[in-house]
Amino acid sequence: MNAIKETHFNFPGQTGYYKGKVRDVYTIHNKYLAMVVSDRISAFDVVLPEAIPYKGQVLNQIAARFLEATADIVPNWVISVPDPSVTIGRICEPFKVEMVIRGYLAGHAAREYAAGRRQVCGVSLPEGLKENDILPQPIITPTTKASVGHDEDISKEDILARGIVSAEDYAQLEAYTQALFKRGTEIAAKQGLILVDTKYEFGKVDGEIFLIDEIHTPDSSRYFYKEGYEERQQKEEPQKQLSKEFVRRWLIENGFQGKDGQVVPVMTPEIVESISERYIELYEKIIGEPFVKSDTESVLNRVEGAINNALSVM
Repeated sequence: MNAIKETHFNFPGQTGYYKGKVRDVYTIHNKYLAMVVSDRISAFDVVLPEAIPYKGQVLNQIAARFLEATADIVPNWVISVPDPSVTIGRICEPFKVEMVIRGYLAGHAAREYAAGRRQVCGVSLPEGLKENDILPQPIITPTTKASVGHDEDISKEDILARGIVSAEDYAQLEAYTQALFKRGTEIAAKQGLILVDTKYEFGKVDGEIFLIDEIHTPDSSRYFYKEGYEERQQKEEPQKQLSKEFVRRWLIENGFQGKDGQVVPVMTPEIVESISERYIELYEKIIGEPFVKSDTESVLNRVEGAINNALSVM
């Protein structure tokens, strides 16, 4: 199947181009961004060699739905979504931190806890927790936003002490993060899911804070199935989850954690298809509607045409 592995477009008024781990971002007139959500997949800050069909569409359409559903909480960067894999929006000056919020002891926090550490990003955790237990209340565990290499944990105190974000702005980011997580949790619960943890990115335009990038997708969030959660916890069994964690676990089981000297395991067509199916499963579960596969014939022509059409009326 055709997948969007990379793009090399040239649009009228184009003033910049940036290739991220997953997104190809075109700057237009230094005012707008045309973001193509490719089918690349990354884990442990490494872009894996095979693209995953429909992954970009899943991420873009979930993000679009949630950005629309939270626009009453915080304004966001989106102007239009002219293609299943494209979002066009305003340029914001990003804060150099990502606001990670956790409602459960899972993923990175669980690995830190298992190693004996009882603080994550300066936030204390109680004794006696098991992996995937609900936390007494959601905690915010920020990371620095690295342009190259790994994002790093950082405490609120360090962020303020180093002047990365002002105290006034950080208080607002915390309030937005808590409110967005509450809304995401409520929406997930209606679909029989638990929003375990997620991250948000924010930026500023003319002194106003905007929510940027994407939210509540399997690239930025972890979901558990609500049904059977308690029973699995009591039996200390792994939770059934919809997130990118299954990709990380497959990599770990095959000897890869992004460390020097390690080689990405071979991604067979069967592995690629199974990852694609898991992304589609999450879309259908969280959105509550059947996933409609976009046309993958001449996919790059389709995407380029959609962006040109959208820009022509801006």
